[in-house]
Amino acid sequence: MKGVISSFQDYLARGGVGFIIGDGALNYGHENILESYYTLHFWRGSYGGPDIQYVVNPAYNRDRGPVFIPGFRIHVEL
Repeated sequence: MKGVISSFQDYLARGGVGFIIGDGALNYGHENILESYYTLHFWRGSYGGPDIQYVVNPAYNRDRGPVFIPGFRIHVEL
């Protein structure tokens, strides 16, 4: 599986718990992400805007998701 080291994948398959993934015995699938954002110019090199991500099989786990992850982007040029 692309994205997860095979030895770590084996560890999780035996019921191990990961620091980020967190699940033991994963039901593996491809993680697919669609992201959209909009940028607004606020003032003199300051930009920001809303961000949304749609994630299918988060953390390569078919038993999770899909999920929507909202966010906000900020960019400042000095």
